[in-house]
Amino acid sequence: MEPEKDVQTASQWVEQNPDAENLKHTLPEEDELHGFQTDLEHLPAGYYRSSFFLGTMFAVGFGLCAAVGGFGLAAPALALINSEIGPDPNINWVSFVYTLTLSIALLLVGRLSDLFGRRWFMIGGTCLALIGCIVSAVAQSVPTLIGGIALIGLGAGAQQSFSFVSNELVPMKYRFMINGWIYLWCFPTGGFGAAVSKAFILYTPKGWRTCFYLLIALNVTSGILYFFFYYPPTFGMKHRIRTKAQMIKMFDYVGAFLFVSGLIVFEIGLLWGGGVYSWRSAHVLAPLLVGVAILIAFVLWELYAPLQEPILPMKLFKNPHYVAAIVLLGLGASVYYAMAIIWPQMVAVLFTDDGGANMRAGWLNAIPGFAIVIGQASAGALSAQIGKARFQCMTVLSIGGAFLAATAYSEPSTLVGSACLMALSSLFIGWNEAVCLTNAGIEIEDQQEIGTAVGMAGSMRSAISTVASSVYVVVLTNRLGETIPAEVPAAVVAAGLPASSVVAFLTGFTTGDFSKVPGLTPKILAVGTAAYKLASAHAYSTVFLTSIAFTGIAIIISFWAPNVDHKLTVEVATTLHEKAGTIVGESKPGMGNASV
Repeated sequence: MEPEKDVQTASQWVEQNPDAENLKHTLPEEDELHGFQTDLEHLPAGYYRSSFFLGTMFAVGFGLCAAVGGFGLAAPALALINSEIGPDPNINWVSFVYTLTLSIALLLVGRLSDLFGRRWFMIGGTCLALIGCIVSAVAQSVPTLIGGIALIGLGAGAQQSFSFVSNELVPMKYRFMINGWIYLWCFPTGGFGAAVSKAFILYTPKGWRTCFYLLIALNVTSGILYFFFYYPPTFGMKHRIRTKAQMIKMFDYVGAFLFVSGLIVFEIGLLWGGGVYSWRSAHVLAPLLVGVAILIAFVLWELYAPLQEPILPMKLFKNPHYVAAIVLLGLGASVYYAMAIIWPQMVAVLFTDDGGANMRAGWLNAIPGFAIVIGQASAGALSAQIGKARFQCMTVLSIGGAFLAATAYSEPSTLVGSACLMALSSLFIGWNEAVCLTNAGIEIEDQQEIGTAVGMAGSMRSAISTVASSVYVVVLTNRLGETIPAEVPAAVVAAGLPASSVVAFLTGFTTGDFSKVPGLTPKILAVGTAAYKLASAHAYSTVFLTSIAFTGIAIIISFWAPNVDHKLTVEVATTLHEKAGTIVGESKPGMGNASV
């Protein structure tokens, strides 16, 4: 095996190449001239079968399973959780705070681990998520649960960074494949998350709290595996000249503050709008406007401030293919996060008679998550072989968007058709997400910035998902406020219910108790229930038609999605190392070429 080439600073390179002196002023003032560290042929034999590599991949898998479960297991059970430790009007924040904190953490983890090394960020993130799961498991109030989920979301910023943690360790040509394998870990808590959550509620003594006991076990397992097997390049290996003290001094604290504060303030206004407060209220407008102003200041700071280590190198956005990939990633992922909230409500109202309390509802609720994971894993296995990623995105977004919009035809009698449309739309949009996430790490000039690039992609994914989820929830809430008063009272009054009992009757659908409704008979209840379901179906129809705006934009942007076939080489961005600093397996005798 050839010795690893020394990493040069820009000034050293010029000194060794006198003819390039006239180019000195064009070279970046960087610590190192980065490039790929090695390639498949120069890795030790058995490198990809070593305990270090396999242990790292299993650490990533268990961590992702836990991170996805932080949202996928809790979101379907919000109504039950609220009835037990509430009621609290802020219960939807249990879901929203996850995507909010995740969007903040992903960029910070990506950038900081690029600069300082990844090992302790992955271990620390897992520990933070573990603490969040413990807090959530013992929560006795909704605010406490929201705090626990916030910690889980922050920790998930490291755990959902699987794309750059795993991708930088394998040859470029296998990045789609390794992501496909890791996506399989989403099945237990993402794909089947709603069913698992329902089973815990129905069949375990601790009910919904068992979800967090499972996540505790997953986080402990992942943390142990990271600790013993994950040894990526250290700070000293990344930087031959700079010290940690110098890097800490040069870090972009102002940019980090502007990014975090701007995103938090903006998304708080977004999540308050139409729910807790009116969209026209100062409680909503003020944080929205202030948040936008802070984010604009963040962009200007990153563009014009004399920064040595910006939190977000703006050169990334000079590449339209990268920008297209991360926007498409967010638009695709918004379907999962939005449907994890909308679809279970739809199942409970339209397709069950007990408010979705039975196990059958749990399996129905799992349809979007299960189908999305199928699409993600399939893309990982087949995308590189098919090639032409741009046309893949254009095709799957068009098909998936059409199926999602067609779900607007749903009525109480269309369970099978609605479930099939939801599954097909989620599958194709999941395919798009897997392709775009991998492309976000491939379509960059410097692979030593893959954490920053993919971290920004993840932050964009969560931010867009939060916006889309808010839009869908607001549309549904507003439409229910129109369709139910317009359709249900007339139906029950025509069936014989006194007009003075209409308010009490409608309240019964919220409380589940119709015993105190004067003049109510079984026949009137049956007529009113049917009218309520049909009126709700009309409201859900509007939500699915609204999705056309998001998928339509995605289809247009997909024309700029990257084709990366020519970049799928055998080059490897980084390697795992023994504690002494040598590449795994390098010091063992009889080493030949690596195999995958």
